Amino acid sequence: MKPAAGELLPLLKQYFGFTSFRPLQEEIIRDALAGRDVFALLPTGGGKSLCFQLPALARDGLTVVVSPLIALMKDQVDALQAAGVAATFLNSSLAPEEGRRRLRGLHQGEYRLLYAAPERLMLSGFLADLQRWNVRLIAIDEAHCISEWGHDFRPEYRQIADLRAHFPNVPFMALTATATERVRADIVGHLKLRDPRRYVASFNRPNLTYRVVAKSKPYDQLLDFLRARRRESGIVYCSSRKAVERLATNLTEDGVKAQPYHAGLTPAQRATHQEQFLRDDVRVICATIAFGMGINKPNVRFVVHYDLPKNLEGYYQETGRAGRDGLPGECVLLFSPGDAVKQTQFIEEKTDPQEQQIAREQLQQMVHYAESAGCRRVELLRYFGETFSAEACGACDNCLSPRATFNGTVAAQKLLSCVYRIREKSGFGVGLNHVVEVLTGADTERIRKWGHTELSTYGIGKEHGRTEWAAIGRELTRLGFLRQTAEKFSVLEVTREGLAMLKSRQTVMLTKPVAAPQTQSQRVGDIACDEALFDRLRELRKRLADQLNVPAYIVFSDVALRQMARTYPATQNEFARISGVGEKKLHEFGAAFLGEIAFHLQEHPRQIFADDSFVAPAPASARGSLGDSARETMRQFRAGASVAEIAKNRDVTTSTIYGHLAEAIERGEPIAAEAFFNVKELADIAGAFNRHGFAALAPVHEALGGAVDYGRLRVFRAIVNAGK
Repeated sequence: MKPAAGELLPLLKQYFGFTSFRPLQEEIIRDALAGRDVFALLPTGGGKSLCFQLPALARDGLTVVVSPLIALMKDQVDALQAAGVAATFLNSSLAPEEGRRRLRGLHQGEYRLLYAAPERLMLSGFLADLQRWNVRLIAIDEAHCISEWGHDFRPEYRQIADLRAHFPNVPFMALTATATERVRADIVGHLKLRDPRRYVASFNRPNLTYRVVAKSKPYDQLLDFLRARRRESGIVYCSSRKAVERLATNLTEDGVKAQPYHAGLTPAQRATHQEQFLRDDVRVICATIAFGMGINKPNVRFVVHYDLPKNLEGYYQETGRAGRDGLPGECVLLFSPGDAVKQTQFIEEKTDPQEQQIAREQLQQMVHYAESAGCRRVELLRYFGETFSAEACGACDNCLSPRATFNGTVAAQKLLSCVYRIREKSGFGVGLNHVVEVLTGADTERIRKWGHTELSTYGIGKEHGRTEWAAIGRELTRLGFLRQTAEKFSVLEVTREGLAMLKSRQTVMLTKPVAAPQTQSQRVGDIACDEALFDRLRELRKRLADQLNVPAYIVFSDVALRQMARTYPATQNEFARISGVGEKKLHEFGAAFLGEIAFHLQEHPRQIFADDSFVAPAPASARGSLGDSARETMRQFRAGASVAEIAKNRDVTTSTIYGHLAEAIERGEPIAAEAFFNVKELADIAGAFNRHGFAALAPVHEALGGAVDYGRLRVFRAIVNAGK
């Protein structure tokens, strides 16, 4: 005899090892056992799956779970089988014979839970089978997929509603982790839930920290982030398959075990990569949104969005995959307004006007979140209709380090006036980009065609760049002074509040935008640098140019030399970032210029510059990615090749290979000293460095009687410096 509804705790302990329920779980389970339809919105990590898994164990019959992804089915079934629960799934990944074996088991009543995709459930033959299998509950997981207003709309989910006619007496349970009021109503309506009990848990994930970071050299930003968390695993979301592949490859070459995951991989590849991640054989998954739904990995410590998500619901669900075990998790979004522009272009390619409108509104909300100066947690919870009790959460970037504000009254007046004047003259509204072009005095065909050069606001905003004006426009929209019409996402109009502000000349405080610094072409004289070093580098350039019998600029431009004299590159990778340094020039001239810079720093202190976009990185955060040549060395070294073997394979000197290894160590590559030195050598070398210092290698080399070559000494110094 199966346990009654009142005997749930013993089952919970027996199969899942818990002694108590999470919030709302027990109520949902009891309603399901009582035959009630249920709508349940529980955040990621809130225990949605248990709400239909435990009822399946508390009574006879079969629980059918509608699931959108093969990976989700396998993950949950594997977990259930490991817990001793008779569960199975049916999908296209199964070999024909395996599928027939599972069907036989279903006919014989061997399973308590069946996971299947919606399209399979609606096949006529399969429906007939279901009606013979004593179905006691139909659970629709990831139910937001049924709503076109949801972040992951799947048309095939609409078919599920037809199941009601075939199973009129079977209770339905719809579950999701993310749904606005509109999506919740869609789910209940489309599934034809009958007087459902509705459960909505708090969306707040107190253990997660949210940060939005200005996107600038994003790969190096990501690499620094990952190297600071060597023992932690996480997910990096990208907007395209190509970006996913490139990122996973580069991270692996830079010593971070990573695998790609996207819909373009074969099912076998996706399954393998997911398994490696779940088993901690790979600590980073680079993925499109195809990855993660229902993945039950509790120790995901971070989620990084490398590109701007399309909507807040998807962002919330994806960040929710961090910290499912209740321990701290970090959620980082790398944001650039340019990402929003790219997504707008994709939206314009949609043929369905309704889809375009939905996508525009969702993108607008996402950009508002990224640029908001308010508490991230408050913004997220407000989107889902929940009020956060505190004014500041203390666990997001805006609460921990509030952004600077400035008096933006004049800027607001100019922009609002420009929007008003354009509509007044033309009789129609325009987008923010056009307003910015008018403010900055651009000479475009549309501006001439519509006579906007005649406006009093034409060219009055040249004190700000276009990126700044665009950010100001978006903030004025967030503040309610402007409105972007629903019919046309890009069309602006001044609101009643905006008109009142113009008339009253009230003070408007704006925030410094979260945005990547613009790359601007600058005159050579505009680049402040160490003038003494610049002269020294210019002399070196002249000597090299004379040897090659070419003009000096063929070696490097003055711009390149000034950047060198400003940022003081110390490694090949840093040198490669200088404007005008290609691969060939890196190999031909890198060592000479790096040596000259190093000699200069032995005699003169480093100067600090912070008055324009060429800012010298702080030593602690300067660890970036390796160059291609050093990456290849590291690839062979990790594969077990010796320094001599790598040098032979690559037709270079062992000194070059040691240089690559030293650079990798400085970049954070964990290489133990024992790979290069025995115990006695370590003691002798350490003593020599202690006596003669780390600035120059020659005295140390001499003190050791030449027994240890310069290449290995360079590696030793790198190991010591990396440990500081």
